[in-house]
Amino acid sequence: MAARQGRLWVVATPIGNLEDISARAQSVLREADLIAAEDTRHSAALLRHCGVDTRTFALHEHNEREASDELVRRMLEGGQIALISDAGTPLVSDPGFRLVRAARAAGIPVSPVPGACAAIAALSVAGLPSDRFVFEGFLAPKAAARRARLSELATETRTLIFYESSHRVAETLADMAQVFGGARQAVLARELTKLFETVLDASLAELAQRVATDADQQRGEIALLVAGAAADADAARLVEGRRVFELLRKELPPSRAAKAASEITGASRKLLYQSNMSQSGLSQPDSNQADLSTTDDD
Repeated sequence: MAARQGRLWVVATPIGNLEDISARAQSVLREADLIAAEDTRHSAALLRHCGVDTRTFALHEHNEREASDELVRRMLEGGQIALISDAGTPLVSDPGFRLVRAARAAGIPVSPVPGACAAIAALSVAGLPSDRFVFEGFLAPKAAARRARLSELATETRTLIFYESSHRVAETLADMAQVFGGARQAVLARELTKLFETVLDASLAELAQRVATDADQQRGEIALLVAGAAADADAARLVEGRRVFELLRKELPPSRAAKAASEITGASRKLLYQSNMSQSGLSQPDSNQADLSTTDDD
């Protein structure tokens, strides 16, 4: 009689509403020899709800490298292991990549059990273009690194999807409005499938203002979706011009930064300067800006 072949099952679980778990996922979890869970205490409620008493094993970002060796050994001996995260599809901004890679390298079959994913759920209700999109996960917690990454994405024409923590979402939206421009359309999807589910769509400037002044929008699990940059050449030049302007503005007065950014990118010098004035809440030009209206013929 042939020995049973081991397998790794990558099982999606609900992102909030426990009723969203599929019948197949429940069956796989019951029949597995072991469930590798990101947080065994967190997963216990779901497993009790499903009537699953399979033993669990903690697999998280701090032990994944070492734990993967042990789990691969068990699967090579014929074990059936199910991988779950705290919520949604494993590996999507969650642990599991090293285990999946190690299992495949060892010749172990890896099978998905599809289900909920917060990024896709948010995209499905956002009303933004969904034919082409980019998932960026969590941005850097430090402001400088976060703004640098946003600047790199400023000319991306596909819809952008981010996850963000509740205590940073206001700062991130403010940074997005500054880097992408306040007029760019965006969506905040919060607590999807849960009691306080909220989907807000507005310009980045409006969303930033709403979240900054509404503490309720700074709670729970949050996905941010931002419309891609306009594909036409003038708009793309302006987006890139703003990015370059922000870098130069750290060392130069606004008028000189606008002039240099315009020469580098071809964007309108006047629009770059006016954008800075608007974001800064200023109405008077600096002393070096007097010639903008007469020398800029954009």
